[in-house]
Amino acid sequence: MALVPGQRYISNAEPELGLGTLIRIEGRSVQVLYATAGVLRQYAAHSAPIARAEFRIGQKVAGKGISFTIDRIDEEEGLLVYHGGSKTLNEAELDDTQAISRADERLISGRVDRADRFDFRQEALLRRARALRSPAWGLESARVDLIAHQLRVAEIAAARQPLRILLADEVGLGKTIEAGMILARLLASGRAGRVLVLLPESLVYQWFVELLRRFNLQFSLFDEERCESIETSDPGRNPFQDEQLIIASIGFLSGSTKRATQVAEAGWDLVIVDEAHHLAWTPDSASAEYALVEILAARTAGLILLTATPEQLGRSGHFARLRLLDPARYHDLDSYVAEADGYADLSAIAGRLSDGETLSTGDVEELSRRLGEDPQLASLLAGPMNAAASNTLLDALIDRHGTGRVMFRNRRAQVGGFPHRVPKLVTLDGSELDDAQRQHLLAEFHADLQSKAPEIELPYANDPRLTWLLGMVDQLAAEKFLLICRSQAKVLALEEVLRTRSGIKVARFHEGMSLLQRDRNAAYFADADGARLLLCSEIGSEGRNFQFAHHLVLWDLPLDPDLLEQRIGRLDRIGQKHDIIVHACAFSGTAQHALLRWYDIGLDAFRGSPSDGRELLKRYGERLVALAEQHAHGGEDADSELDALIGESRATHEELSALVNAGRDRLLELASARQTNSDRLRRALADADADAENDEFILRMFEQFGIENEEHAPRTVVLDPEYLSTDGFPGLKDGPQQVTFDRGIALAREDLPLLRMDHPMVSGAIDLLLEGEHGNASFLVDDGQPARTALLECIFVLTCVADRKLAIERYLPPLPLRIVVDTRLLPRHDYQPGAECVKRSTERAIEYSRYRKLLTKLVKPMLAHAETLARERAQIEIGAALKSIERELGDEHARLVALARVNPAVRAEEIEAIDAELEALRTAIPQAAPRLDAVRFICSADFLNLA
Repeated sequence: MALVPGQRYISNAEPELGLGTLIRIEGRSVQVLYATAGVLRQYAAHSAPIARAEFRIGQKVAGKGISFTIDRIDEEEGLLVYHGGSKTLNEAELDDTQAISRADERLISGRVDRADRFDFRQEALLRRARALRSPAWGLESARVDLIAHQLRVAEIAAARQPLRILLADEVGLGKTIEAGMILARLLASGRAGRVLVLLPESLVYQWFVELLRRFNLQFSLFDEERCESIETSDPGRNPFQDEQLIIASIGFLSGSTKRATQVAEAGWDLVIVDEAHHLAWTPDSASAEYALVEILAARTAGLILLTATPEQLGRSGHFARLRLLDPARYHDLDSYVAEADGYADLSAIAGRLSDGETLSTGDVEELSRRLGEDPQLASLLAGPMNAAASNTLLDALIDRHGTGRVMFRNRRAQVGGFPHRVPKLVTLDGSELDDAQRQHLLAEFHADLQSKAPEIELPYANDPRLTWLLGMVDQLAAEKFLLICRSQAKVLALEEVLRTRSGIKVARFHEGMSLLQRDRNAAYFADADGARLLLCSEIGSEGRNFQFAHHLVLWDLPLDPDLLEQRIGRLDRIGQKHDIIVHACAFSGTAQHALLRWYDIGLDAFRGSPSDGRELLKRYGERLVALAEQHAHGGEDADSELDALIGESRATHEELSALVNAGRDRLLELASARQTNSDRLRRALADADADAENDEFILRMFEQFGIENEEHAPRTVVLDPEYLSTDGFPGLKDGPQQVTFDRGIALAREDLPLLRMDHPMVSGAIDLLLEGEHGNASFLVDDGQPARTALLECIFVLTCVADRKLAIERYLPPLPLRIVVDTRLLPRHDYQPGAECVKRSTERAIEYSRYRKLLTKLVKPMLAHAETLARERAQIEIGAALKSIERELGDEHARLVALARVNPAVRAEEIEAIDAELEALRTAIPQAAPRLDAVRFICSADFLNLA
């Protein structure tokens, strides 16, 4: 068939997009525009998952405000022209919503499937609709723990329109996970399609792995080499339009005027920026990185900034991030500082209300000044203060808080659930070292300071630190140890010497290994009988969760306190059931010993999580390195100067910690923790975890494609594709795959996919099942029916073709409507075939060609009446969806309008966005229409004799 622009096609995998129009043919690819859904798809011409929308004589079509039944079809220049009486429509003129089905044709012609396949198709439609409607769609298969504060942030943020937020949780609370959950939800619901993630170079690979392994999101890494490759093949193309989901180093982009211009012009739905506190800005100047993000922020509706730096360490820096999110609201630094000072008093009062303390007269006067315009609040302030009154006043303060709308900040002390850190620091006798060993340790110290570790000799065979390591591992024979060191070279050197000097089971984990190799070694470490010691490089350990262990060995120390915190964070995580034992050693009189003492005494970094580490490094880093070298050389006064530096660092750390604590924005913390109606996501995920029937359905669905399964452990199976019936099945390209339905196992074993309805393998299999004819036509003889009985069971799918960004499935997913009518055209919706009846149908041989005339005569009027009943049922579902929209969005709109009167942080854009969303949904939902998906003819045994 010749491809011609203007031809109409339907997506086999996404029929809810409606009719698409072929708009362009370029080489071996074609572009199809689904205009109503606002979606443009590019397919390989030879394997596009689309079908030509060709209507038959006798079917109804609509377009250009007219509709008619087709009585003649012509073809003109490759396009179909439909005629009905005096009316004519070219296929390019058809509305995007048309009734398309071939199920009735298959039934009448006798090309039918077994009755159980019809039932399975109906079950798949029902389960898909239920999953799409869930607030957890896109997150059910995410490898995340159900941690309350993370789920709360994700749920609230993902519902914001437009989404412009700052995630500012303290270190270790999972900002990356929060951002990933928001992103996964937006992508799955259609609210975002093109996403750009900007990161420091050191975090690029960590984010790539995190998004892939935790959220099943396949991003593309862009650097100069990739951009040049795209431009070589297509010089006029903007390389950043080549992919939908892109991760790039912000330094790479901001360092090139050409690339910065291209990425800004590429058009994005959402931009995510990590380590946003590195974006330098003053009222007089801005760094190249800040300028790039500012341009992107102005052109992009969605923006997520991540930072762990508290505002108390720099008001101007915090203001710089806020102005990226809302430049109209935060336009003047002096005004912001004055406003923030005013909120400081309220923050202290909020803390006293939250802690149940008695308010002073001044507190009550301040609250009366702030809240007295509300008669109910004024009455509470005039009366006795109790818990209920305190909570009401707190809610009022939170509603009026300045940055609570754009910023989320959770603290470790507030969240709770963290283990204690117990340092086991050992100072070895440096006098036992010979000169060569001392020189090696100093060379290693210098190499560890470099951004890219240089290749140096690592003579670990006779290193005295090995005796300490082996003795410790032998002493704690029942424990597992995670050892982290600076480089891949160190991992390999340590592995080699440990294998020759000890019988300890060792596994390695570094950036030079493939993902599959890392997964296998991580699984070997997780296995109770597997490796006891896992050797990790700095980069290789990023983004991994090893919390089943609680012994951390620091073979060396990074200079950056944030990197040290990241190392400890591999084990020190919410949900860790044991104290974290941090093991480290250093020889006295070495540079490593100086650094160990600075961390231990100056920052207390092995017992706590210093939020000011980067600031302390900025102030003292150069002096620390210089004094550490002098200490290693035994320089005069080196020890006293080092002691003074450590004492100065300690005093500064205590000062900054006190400053941060005194300036804590309790209102902001409470706003992050006290959001109402923010538990739906947690409940939905918990329900999905407990749904064993869904697990069983997924395995039965895989069996439809010839995939066998064998239980390996409770809720863990091995999928075997040896008899796979189609090459189009998603996943399993590398043979048998072990998978799990248990979230806990998936968190411990990152090589095991967590199967849920939204996992790409499962959702892809459902699409593959439903896009084909599998089970869409069936013939069933029911011996339990009265004599001379015939029924037509029809499954219609209520489909609403609308802009994908409306995420209409929240209220009206593609919903199966089951309609059953008899030959008298009476509804028989209560009819259900028995399990035994369906089972026997597979054993009954029927010569379908004998009944073609009978089916031709009966099916058409029965189907026509079923369509009428389906449209009536559709109106009920449409009405329910509209009520749900008004209940959720209508109430939220009213709340925002009221809130805007007392809180200037509620932007006009938020109210306008929800206005537009409401109007679009009110328009789109009533346009939903049922389309025939599957049909089954059911009759009594004697009815066959009538043919």
